[in-house]
Amino acid sequence: MNTHIICPKFEKAMNLIGQRWTGLVIYQLLSGPQRFCTLESSIGISGRVLSERLKDLENQGIIIRNVYPETPVRIEYSLTEKGVALKPLMDEIQKWSQDWVEINKTAE
Repeated sequence: MNTHIICPKFEKAMNLIGQRWTGLVIYQLLSGPQRFCTLESSIGISGRVLSERLKDLENQGIIIRNVYPETPVRIEYSLTEKGVALKPLMDEIQKWSQDWVEINKTAE
């Protein structure tokens, strides 16, 4: 019997990217730096969950939180080099979704 052992790094990457909302946050930030409220409204995610995902991604070195000393204080989130390196993966998922994912239409 041929058993495949999953690489621990691959498993960690899949757990990170597969976490709910994480892929959408990364996808939104591919277009450039964004403020919290913009991410929240464009994704349709609760502020609490978005805050958790942003902290996780920052701890993983995928995004950076930029604080601008203005009045009021402006905070933007952007992708690091490590985060931008996910662009080809996100592009492929986008292409795959267009080819294979169907949207279920709700009853009217």
